[in-house]
Amino acid sequence: MRFMASYDLMETVRNTQQWLGASAKAMASYPALSVVPNPAMEWMAAWGEVTERSFERMIVKPDWGIPHFTGEDGRDHLVSVETVVERPFGDLIHFNIQGRKPQSRKILLVAPMSGHYATLLRSTVQSLLPDCELYVTDWHNARDIPVSEGKFDVEDYTLYLVDFMRHLGPDIHVIAVCQPVPLALAATAYLADEDPDAQPRSLTLIGGPVDPDANATEVTDFGNRVTMGQLEELMIQRVGFKYKGVGRQVYPGLLQLNSFISMNMENHAKAFKKQISRVMRAEASDHDSHNKFYDEYLAVMDMTAEFYLSTVERIFKNGDIAKNRFVVDGKLVDMGAITQVAVKTVEGANDDISAPGQCIAALDLCSGLPDDMKASHVEPGAGHYGIFAGSSWRNNIRPLVLDFIDANSKPRKAKAAPAKTELKAV
Repeated sequence: MRFMASYDLMETVRNTQQWLGASAKAMASYPALSVVPNPAMEWMAAWGEVTERSFERMIVKPDWGIPHFTGEDGRDHLVSVETVVERPFGDLIHFNIQGRKPQSRKILLVAPMSGHYATLLRSTVQSLLPDCELYVTDWHNARDIPVSEGKFDVEDYTLYLVDFMRHLGPDIHVIAVCQPVPLALAATAYLADEDPDAQPRSLTLIGGPVDPDANATEVTDFGNRVTMGQLEELMIQRVGFKYKGVGRQVYPGLLQLNSFISMNMENHAKAFKKQISRVMRAEASDHDSHNKFYDEYLAVMDMTAEFYLSTVERIFKNGDIAKNRFVVDGKLVDMGAITQVAVKTVEGANDDISAPGQCIAALDLCSGLPDDMKASHVEPGAGHYGIFAGSSWRNNIRPLVLDFIDANSKPRKAKAAPAKTELKAV
């Protein structure tokens, strides 16, 4: 499968489906056909509209779509996205609120690199903007990164987080969501040993696989059911000639999307049938609930092959983080080195991706951290998406996280080394 032909074949199928949708919509909407009402033509036009939009979204990077928000002063403040640190595989961006004083809470929101863009956290960002100075990791689509930029694996990802934390300074509070949770923990431990003055004030870990074996799910156990050779042969392809990253080995976003949809094929099929019916009845809109969800869900990005494979091998198969033997740039990272950063874990009781127990394992790894600097929360009835978006996040989890941040905003003094005892001769 590691050929450009495989990658281009998937892109050809996607492009053809988009073209078929556009053609069906145009043909069925021909004015002359409206002389005699025909339900078949109306259905074809609706099918074409939904199909064209769906397959077009698969190669489009969504916009943040946060033009403004209403502040405590009752005024609308414009929101602009500024790049603070620009790197080949991902940028550090800042949401600048015009006409507002800088907020005391300074948060780095670490977005997952798991097949979707950082905009998957749009609702999370919107909920934090009114009360925080917000920075987000904006990872790039691997197909758009030239081969000359080199590799990018879990160690490089961790070092990117280290650099971002250093740039923002020690008064930062880090919130990691899903996939980057174990790597954010490792980056914090790396700083604790290498550059203690650059450590963040607090670290909030939301629904991530620190210890995938603590409560395995179908998703986290996938790595144990296949060999690395099978993964490399079946999942890895080379970017075709259409993109800047031509020749780069990647785990294609379209392949990942196929896996996502196959897990709930029946539900997705029903959703699209209902949407076609709504379009026929002129009840659909550009930003209705269906389009709002699927415009984001279908927008997928490629991951570098080395990042995907090293994640499966080192995080899921070998459990390097869970066993506290993760190595970054030739250096063993000890999670026990975290002694001054407050750590909180958040899990969803009904999370079928990163089940309860996988994330809270981080607290046991932080063996050098006092108990009063550790916290955990399991949200009843919440699934994976609900713990960082939706009502569970807005009403219950967000207030708890902000309270935790406020309680740990002041710098902690490093513990003094124990005094050496001199032996006296008797």
